[in-house]
Amino acid sequence: MTPADFAVSEWAVATLLLSLRFGPSLILSPPFTLVRAPILFRLVLVLALSALIVGGREGGMDAAMAPDRLLLSAGRELVLGVAMAVSFHMAFGAIYVAGRTIDIQVGYGLASVADPTSRARTPLVGTVYAYVVAAVFFAMDGHHELARIISFSLDAVPLGAEAAMRAPGAVAGIMGVMFLIAFGVAGVVILALFLVDIVIALLARTAPQINALVMGFQVKSALLMAMLPLTLGVAAALCARLAIV
Repeated sequence: MTPADFAVSEWAVATLLLSLRFGPSLILSPPFTLVRAPILFRLVLVLALSALIVGGREGGMDAAMAPDRLLLSAGRELVLGVAMAVSFHMAFGAIYVAGRTIDIQVGYGLASVADPTSRARTPLVGTVYAYVVAAVFFAMDGHHELARIISFSLDAVPLGAEAAMRAPGAVAGIMGVMFLIAFGVAGVVILALFLVDIVIALLARTAPQINALVMGFQVKSALLMAMLPLTLGVAAALCARLAIV
């Protein structure tokens, strides 16, 4: 094998290893799964971006090329990629939970949306919030930042190297911050619906002939339609923080 052939094979192996780190976030996690695209296109895109990142770096890519370490290196890269994808799932899971809370308050507890991209049933208001966070993510060039993070991560964790995992307490703290931000986005609507519930309960006590269930559903639905666009505009900064947390 000539030196040129060896360099090409080394570049190809490094590209495949890096795609295991890059792939789970781009293929399996929101906000990218909210954009409908064929799986083959996603795979080709991951390989192309990985090839560009590997080609733009000099040295430091041959640590995991030993044949006896290749399988172990691939496993480590896949674990690291899944860990990065889980962070996206936690962020969007928190916003779905906040939206589901609003659904239950309004009376949409049995309603759900069939997401055509993921083919999953998602909460009604939670889906609106998720797409808003995704729009903020792409508007802030979050996809470009993700590519930069993947590139810079090669300095901290070279290909095939074992990554130092954080303590469970740190992961729990990150999850707490995500849920705090998510409920900060939906907090104004939740508070307004809670106050409406109190008012309707008082009216039902003073005027028993009022059908509190029917009136509450109509009033809270109208309130949700009025407040949701306003709160999304006010909470844009929180949506941006959740998108990059």
